Amino acid sequence: MSGPVALGGPVVALSGGVGGAKLAHGLMRQLPGGALTVIVNTGDDFEHLGLHIAPDLDSVVYALSGLADPVKGWGRDDESWNFMAALKQLGGEDWFALGDRDLAMHVERSGRLARGATLSAVTARFCAALNIAARVLPMSDDPVRTRLETSEGTLEFQDYFVHRQCQPVVRAVEFVGAGAARPQPEALAALQRPDLRAVVICPSNPFVSVEPILAVPGLRAAIEATPAPVIAVTPIIGGKAVKGPAAKMLRELGLEVSGETVARRYAGLIDGFVLDITDPPPEPIAGVALRRAATLMQTVGDRDGLARAVLEFADGLR
Repeated sequence: MSGPVALGGPVVALSGGVGGAKLAHGLMRQLPGGALTVIVNTGDDFEHLGLHIAPDLDSVVYALSGLADPVKGWGRDDESWNFMAALKQLGGEDWFALGDRDLAMHVERSGRLARGATLSAVTARFCAALNIAARVLPMSDDPVRTRLETSEGTLEFQDYFVHRQCQPVVRAVEFVGAGAARPQPEALAALQRPDLRAVVICPSNPFVSVEPILAVPGLRAAIEATPAPVIAVTPIIGGKAVKGPAAKMLRELGLEVSGETVARRYAGLIDGFVLDITDPPPEPIAGVALRRAATLMQTVGDRDGLARAVLEFADGLR
């Protein structure tokens, strides 16, 4: 691995689950300890089996701690499934898989939240216990829930994503509670730092991973106001999403499945956009510089390389 990029200053990343978590890991490895703050989507959070499940937060925590399953990209490596087998035997709800090791995270989080801790405080405790050299922050400590209008009616996100395997046609997306949610204070402060080096929108689904963060009052405005370069990375490669339903949702919402479409959706917010090297150069986008890089992250080296490319791109736009 190469050493940290020379230019200093803190970096803020916006992340959803698997793809965003991988780039966040690469960024953490390229930056001095404590220089990275990751603001994570919590619109996917839900209550299940009496537990508070935070899929995107957990994906980021596992990726940054080196505990993530390298094949699935979510959950813990070296997992076992005895709990799920016993639950199924009892006729319980087994559509959302909770591994035996992963279950510890949900039980500990839920217990602390029930005793009055904030989601931020619980996440910080996990990061400290796992020696993570970055700040991982929920976008808000208030509940925001992503809800989809679909061909099968109104569905909560995890019902659509996991239970129904993304099969219903998506017609609209809403973020319930976003208007009343308060931005996580440290997240807002990180975006307002005068020495901020860059804001990076990781390669996460724009509709259900990034836009819930931007819907929390104050966060989008802080990004728009920062003098630091704002760089987004494509979640679409060769007309396909690496993980998740981003490509399917683009089609169903009447949009072309391409990185260029995502770049245009972020226009007015970003200064630069990273497309994959395999995609053709897009038409110019007013106010947005474009760069191509290897965005498929199959190895830790891939994460490092993309992180370096993003940081160098941002530094060139300062």
